[in-house]
Amino acid sequence: MCDAKTRAAGAAACPDCAAPDSGGAGEPTGDTVPRIGPNSIFRMGDALRAQIGAEAAARLFAAAGLTHHWEHPPESMVPAADVTALHKALRAHLDTPTMVAVSRRAGEATGDYLLARRIPKPAQVVLKMLPPVPAARILIQAMGKHAWTFAGAGRFEGEAGRPTRLVIEGGPIQAAMPEAGYPLCDYYTATFERLFRVLVARRATAREVACQAAGARACTFEITW
Repeated sequence: MCDAKTRAAGAAACPDCAAPDSGGAGEPTGDTVPRIGPNSIFRMGDALRAQIGAEAAARLFAAAGLTHHWEHPPESMVPAADVTALHKALRAHLDTPTMVAVSRRAGEATGDYLLARRIPKPAQVVLKMLPPVPAARILIQAMGKHAWTFAGAGRFEGEAGRPTRLVIEGGPIQAAMPEAGYPLCDYYTATFERLFRVLVARRATAREVACQAAGARACTFEITW
């Protein structure tokens, strides 16, 4: 059961009070192709355009076989394999500092999208009123309801605490370089940091402490404040 403040936040903040999913536009369709929200593609495109220019960004999309996404940014779910292909091409052509900068910029923009479209404003008001750990617990529940927007068919889970831990297993980004030997998920790190800074603690910091690309069972992120 939840208290009055949490009930006031609506379905995204309280699974016990949530209405059944309505199957709204853009949500998983149940087909056999793993899919992910379009932010994972067009936010990277926007970040590339800002970082290296439109012409260079277009060439990288072409190298990934995704010219169609560059010319017509997707507005609905895309195959998760497209995200893997894009990150593989970017890792092959960009130096590490540029790749990190692009990924973080795109991740922050995805966090802004989730704040604007996937977490109701009443829920956000309540989260900001709560102590950090309870707020983190409710935010993780809300993120889990829409994990497909950033993790595709990957498994997402989290545990609120000091630190708070978030896990993505089988996501599309680490699959771009499954034996890289170092963490790859700056996009997710920035997404999580943006959400937690706005809704949980203004000084929240996220870091990836384990990555499947570095041999871990899952990609694990720690949020501290």
